Amino acid sequence: MSIEQIIVLALVQGITEFLPISSSGHLILIPQLMHWPDQGQLTDVMTHFGTLLAVLIYFWRDVWHLILGTLALFKGKVTDDGRLAIYIVLATIPAIAFGFVLKKFGYADLERNVAIVAWNTILYGILMLIADMVGPQERTMSNMTLGSALIIGTAQALA
Repeated sequence: MSIEQIIVLALVQGITEFLPISSSGHLILIPQLMHWPDQGQLTDVMTHFGTLLAVLIYFWRDVWHLILGTLALFKGKVTDDGRLAIYIVLATIPAIAFGFVLKKFGYADLERNVAIVAWNTILYGILMLIADMVGPQERTMSNMTLGSALIIGTAQALA
C-alpha cells in the first residue's frame, strides 16, 4: 500500500468519524473509487485506532471526568458524568451484538461488500434526512434515558 493511500484513508477516517455517516463504509468505498486494492481490515482497524487515540488526547479532560463518574458509580454516587458513561456503554451494546450475530451466521464478510455499503449509505442518508426534518432538534442530557441510549446504539450499528 502506498503512502498516498494511507494518507487518504487516514484523512477520510478522521473526517468521517465525526459526521453522522459511516466512516467504515467510506474506508471501503474510497479504494473502489480510486481503483486501489482493498486495504483490508487491519488497516481499517489501525485508522480507527488512530482516531481513538486522537480523541483521547484531545478530549482527555472529558475522558477523565467519565472515568471519575464511573468510579463514583461504584461508590453509589450518580453524577452526570457517571450517567453519560452508562449511556456510552449501553449505546455500544447493539454494535457488539450486531457484529456477533453477523459473525455467527457467516455474514461478517458482507460488511466489505461495496454494493451493500453504497446502498446502506444511501438508505440511511435518506432516513437521517427524514429524522432531521420530523424529529426533535435538540436533546440534552436531562432528556436522555437508557432506552434512548440503546436506540442511538442500534441506529449506529445498523448504519
